[in-house]
Amino acid sequence: MGRKITLATCTLNQWAMDFNGNFNRILNSIQVAKEKGARYRLGPELEISGYGCGDHFFESDTCLHSIQVLAQLLSSPLTEDIICETGMPIIHKNVRYNCRVIFLNKKILLIRPKSAMCNHGNYRELRWFTPWSKPQQVEDFYLPEIISDITGQKSVPIGMGVVSTHDTCIGPEICEELWAAESPHVAMSLDGVEIFTNASGSHHELLKQFERHDLMKTAMMKCGGVYLYSNLRGCDGERVYYDGGSCICVNGTMMTVGKQFGISEVDVDVATIDLEDVRSYKAEISSRSKQAARSGSFPRVFADFSLSMPGDHLLPTTEPQQYKYHSVVEEIALGPACWLWDYLRRSKQGGFFLPLSGGIDSSSTACLVSSMCHLVCKSVNDGNLETLTDVQNVTGDPDYIPSDPKQLANRIFVTCYMGTVNSSVETRKRAQMLAHQIGSDHLSINIDSFVKAATDIFVDATDKVPQFKVNGGSPRENLALQNIQARSRMVLSYLFAQLSLWSKDRPGGLLVLGSGNVDECLRGYLTKYDCSSADINPIGGISKNDLRGFILFAKDKFNLPALESIIRAPPTAELEPLANGQIAQTDEMDMGMTYSELSLFGRLRKMSLCGPYSMFLKLVQKWSDVFTPSQVAEKVKHFFRSYSINRHKMTVMTPSYHAESYSPDDNRFDLRQFLYNPSWLWQFKCINKEVDLIEKSIELKDSQSGSRKTADYGDDTPPRNKKTLSGRQETDSRQPKRTGVFVATAKTAVRQLECKTKDTVDCQFKTNSDNSDVRENITSDNEWHLSNLDTVGFDKGGIHNDLPRNNKKDVIVSRKRPSTGLLPGEPQKKQPHLCLLASKLSNVGSTVGSWLKKIAM
Repeated sequence: MGRKITLATCTLNQWAMDFNGNFNRILNSIQVAKEKGARYRLGPELEISGYGCGDHFFESDTCLHSIQVLAQLLSSPLTEDIICETGMPIIHKNVRYNCRVIFLNKKILLIRPKSAMCNHGNYRELRWFTPWSKPQQVEDFYLPEIISDITGQKSVPIGMGVVSTHDTCIGPEICEELWAAESPHVAMSLDGVEIFTNASGSHHELLKQFERHDLMKTAMMKCGGVYLYSNLRGCDGERVYYDGGSCICVNGTMMTVGKQFGISEVDVDVATIDLEDVRSYKAEISSRSKQAARSGSFPRVFADFSLSMPGDHLLPTTEPQQYKYHSVVEEIALGPACWLWDYLRRSKQGGFFLPLSGGIDSSSTACLVSSMCHLVCKSVNDGNLETLTDVQNVTGDPDYIPSDPKQLANRIFVTCYMGTVNSSVETRKRAQMLAHQIGSDHLSINIDSFVKAATDIFVDATDKVPQFKVNGGSPRENLALQNIQARSRMVLSYLFAQLSLWSKDRPGGLLVLGSGNVDECLRGYLTKYDCSSADINPIGGISKNDLRGFILFAKDKFNLPALESIIRAPPTAELEPLANGQIAQTDEMDMGMTYSELSLFGRLRKMSLCGPYSMFLKLVQKWSDVFTPSQVAEKVKHFFRSYSINRHKMTVMTPSYHAESYSPDDNRFDLRQFLYNPSWLWQFKCINKEVDLIEKSIELKDSQSGSRKTADYGDDTPPRNKKTLSGRQETDSRQPKRTGVFVATAKTAVRQLECKTKDTVDCQFKTNSDNSDVRENITSDNEWHLSNLDTVGFDKGGIHNDLPRNNKKDVIVSRKRPSTGLLPGEPQKKQPHLCLLASKLSNVGSTVGSWLKKIAM
């Protein structure tokens, strides 16, 4: 008997209820594991039935077919001379369990039911399964005849047992048990278990891989031993994507880590380990040994088998792996792209159709399709015949061999710019340039006649002609005229998706892609049944800020220079009339909040479980140097009003890739009502009371101190209704209007900046539209209105104000970053022009100069 063992952990792209395909992938992985010298093979959770069967688990057929697959695995000669661990649902004493089945040479060694069920977020395991509630106990499970005829066994142990071989001891865990507070591996370790297995169905969320590794490394660093982790891969027929990353950890060190994202159906990773390394590590820890001496015992099932082989002295052991984690933007580029490919090939459609507007959201979706094409071409170039077969099935061309991502995109990706009279020339050009660089089959159409036809029907029926707000119409008219444009695009998208391939004499249809991000879904800033309604949406679980970072990443990664102008453009729906040919409508102006604020609201609502009152209490402290308590209260109230009146839209949202833990998807992740009382009377009353208490506390503190910290204004008094450095609101009606300091950003090149009086600033600048020089005096109206997302305002006291923007001037206030920091992927920049400016502002106040110096550093 030797001391070195080779173990295999498998990543399988299983599909719920696809018993034939699941069986073939399991058998393939066992064959590969044996070819790599493994004597123990671990597969992912519920790999026989598929993890995402949902209410199909209630059906007795699901358990029956799982048993039939197990019978074929037991009968296969490929499963001989290797211990195999697989997963399936099993009914024991009329109770359904999520089980591991460990077998060797046509004998079942142990059935291990899951003891800690995952029942939060996207998981609903307690709906279908019961946790095993008898720790360190086993019972007899009487085998069905189809199994006993193969094994010759009448019954086998079921419960919390472990498996002993001639040379070691193996203890199974199942997914959530690693994450649980009372993980079984602790007690098993004290009872002498040296190898721990974990079969998992863990879906992807941004940066989740680090959490998994941290749990495994911490567990083995504390307990000592070998930890095998196996995870699913693929969409499994659901909104979530299982991202693989199967791995093997020894004594807290990662020995091997499988590919996290990929489109291959079977990956097998192995590691060769010296068992004496485990034993010496455990024996050296005195406290662990004392605890082990008095620990309870697990029932042991003996297997007449050795994981090690004689004469293994020259067998090399696996060296530790230095694993590089993906960044957020890399995960966005890979996860949704793999999910799209799974959905496309399994739906047996001919490609994708995307309404491409030239904005960040639809451009991000287009870039994900491009990323998918790059992954597919690389897989084919690497010799993956399964991928090649899938490509040929999708394209309907049995001779096609993809080599160029742009060429592949031209075959399976149709984009269409659907313009109206309210669309700008710039967005049309941006969409066309991006489509050309990606390689999609691009169309550019005008849908005004379609919109007019729909509107004329209403006019004929009512003799009423609705008007836009700029033409004197009411808010209801304005909104209805915007919505009919958006909904027309959805109808036309499905028409083109069904007939585009037919027009080219190709078989099949196209899947319509949606492009609404998680923040807009949360706020409800979308039209019900517009282009957010589609077949699938790869960005529906990704925030706007993360999409900005992804666009910057994709520009260089996939050589798409057209994205440069797209990231600079302000987000806009382009549904209202243009003003002199320029965009007059922006998303953040319409929403009444920035995307950064919206993302924070979403995290507090879902991840921190905050209602309106708790959210206010958290933000009034977080934003204490930015907003007054009253301003924070109004922002929180505005968010919850908007959220509640638009929540009904979530009931029809397109199935979206799950990436963010604050997703508002009400299908199964965010289970909340969709009919609210949007006045939130009780909650908002509590907020108002807190605002009064905070403001009175500030006034009392100021009065007790006998003095107030204010900015140095010289002979002038602070502006009315501005927050001073002490946080108090000024209400003196005698205060005149004040002027702020306007400073150019990267979007405007200031030639000259001069303070003519204490109320005005004289600026010479270039406009963004025609690059012409303009000289203008700018006077304060007592409320700073910003004209760009990346700006903030400064009053005379240097107070940092992040206010809504409705000023159409191109001269904007210099930005001081809020706590959220730089946008994803944006390099940190110095602002030397601020240093030069600070020295010219002595007549404005020393505080402003000091603020500018801090920003410039």
